[in-house]
Amino acid sequence: MSESSLSALEQAAAKPLPSSGKLAGRFPLYAHPSPSSDQEVAQVLKKLQFGTAFGDFMSAATYTEDEGWHRQGTIPYGPLSLDPAAAVLHYSQEIFEGLKAYRHADNSIWAFRPNYNAARFQASARRLVMPEMPTELFVASLIDVVRADTRWVPDLKGSALYLRPFMFASEGFLGVRPAVEYTYLCITSPVGPYFKSGFQPVSIWVTKQYHRAMPGGTGAAKTGGNYAAGLIAQQDAKERGFQQVCFLDSVQGEFLEELGGMNVFAVSKDGSVRTPRLTGTILEGGTRLSIIQLLRDQGREVIETDISINQLVSDIKSGEVVEMFVCGTAAVVTPIGHLAGENFDVTLDNSALTEQVYDHLTGIQYGTIEDTHNWMYRLA
Repeated sequence: MSESSLSALEQAAAKPLPSSGKLAGRFPLYAHPSPSSDQEVAQVLKKLQFGTAFGDFMSAATYTEDEGWHRQGTIPYGPLSLDPAAAVLHYSQEIFEGLKAYRHADNSIWAFRPNYNAARFQASARRLVMPEMPTELFVASLIDVVRADTRWVPDLKGSALYLRPFMFASEGFLGVRPAVEYTYLCITSPVGPYFKSGFQPVSIWVTKQYHRAMPGGTGAAKTGGNYAAGLIAQQDAKERGFQQVCFLDSVQGEFLEELGGMNVFAVSKDGSVRTPRLTGTILEGGTRLSIIQLLRDQGREVIETDISINQLVSDIKSGEVVEMFVCGTAAVVTPIGHLAGENFDVTLDNSALTEQVYDHLTGIQYGTIEDTHNWMYRLA
């Protein structure tokens, strides 16, 4: 693929990173007064859930207009002291990322395309008028916190140490303007599969009542407000008996966009694959981009285009579309087995390509399949 055909985020992520040995230590380790015992860690790792347990440490930094990035450290995980007037609480200046640290068979620990997450973190910061964290500093924060929390990296199949870097406006003031002080943190959480059922088809409700984003809004940024806006739709879907909700575009209410935190794909009977094109209202997922590349490596046609929900339902009924799946850092790759909305209800029984994609992607992430694109980066 030529550089001109890559998105701005992909181009930024294509720049090589120094080795973790050269970046380590930028967030000095502070002693923990009461770290978890080995027995406590072992108990958590035996019963992995998603996002309910947290490591002993977090990386932290502060940004101010006068000093830039400073006060960097890997500090004990714990409650924050926050001014009640902190801008994030009133005007929602906040962004985050999500990625995983994978333990390989030789006990080394790796991240999947962390430079892509760094680039997207910067893009989100620009959209929310927040300071951009340099790529090397961002990656250094991951290296240092993972090295501090090595005990928390599980080795069970489908498990990982989830990393949640985030930044918020911590200046105390009541006025509508960008803040002048920001806090950055990266916390860790040992996780199992996002869906409790594991690699099993999920049910999706397509909402026409609610929208996640609109043109000119923040849909392409990874900011908490986008997810808050979708909670009511997710709740509605759950009350109807569905596991997830899919949003349509806010202009015509016809074209698929994404789920609350996942991108979506449709597989045609001729083997071609379609996914919604990036319009500025869809988050450019790193898993999405990687899957597109892996499919094209196989010689498959992957089309980024508008996908009409009405045509999609018709194609599923006629057998033209034989498979659908969703993807994201948390869920990895998951087949869709049931798709429904106000005036349609269809099922999909095939997940052959989805399983192949899942096996290929996770094989790269866990070090059992050759990483021909050099996506993996050793943290520890």
